[in-house]
Amino acid sequence: PVLYNFHRGSSWRVRIALALKKIDYEYKAVNIDKGEQFTKEYEKINPNNEIPTLQIDGFSLMQTMPIIEYLDETRPYEPKLLPTDSYKRYKARSIAEIINSGMHPYQKTIKRLVNETQEEKYKKIELLTRKAFRTIESILSETSGQYCVGDCITIADIYLVPAVHSARFQKIDLNEYPNISRIIDHLNQLPEVIKTHPKNQIDYHQA
Repeated sequence: PVLYNFHRGSSWRVRIALALKKIDYEYKAVNIDKGEQFTKEYEKINPNNEIPTLQIDGFSLMQTMPIIEYLDETRPYEPKLLPTDSYKRYKARSIAEIINSGMHPYQKTIKRLVNETQEEKYKKIELLTRKAFRTIESILSETSGQYCVGDCITIADIYLVPAVHSARFQKIDLNEYPNISRIIDHLNQLPEVIKTHPKNQIDYHQA
């Protein structure tokens, strides 16, 4: 397998999933700060000019959610990243989607605004993050055990790790979200999370 990715951002989700499934892969860095995702060479790999792209089993997989689901379906051994119970699976996907489609795209859009100062952008991103975290915290009050959904790691936890990492750069006080804080403290000690952390990637100092 080959993973075209960047040390930070949504690529981290796929790295965690690969680590949890114990899948070795070749790390191919694509520096989005330098616009390398827009090169003609990379466009042949991912026509949408996005990262990550995972080449595995003879396929080129795009978008983090279906990539992780593909890995879980084709490697059905533990840990199961999507619970077998329908309601728990729904809850795990809900948490992941709050981050994936209800938070992350809007953050990227706000960063591109040209008629606002950096301070105004950061304020909007902070409000967006806080709203998402309040919603997740509410769900976790019902679903959480050691992890987001019970005592087994799921796709929800995979999405939560980079989201919280980003929130800390925004100086958001996680003490306002005790369930998130408790779960992330545990997740951050897992070897799979430590190994895949942005600062531990080969392209970290090249950004």
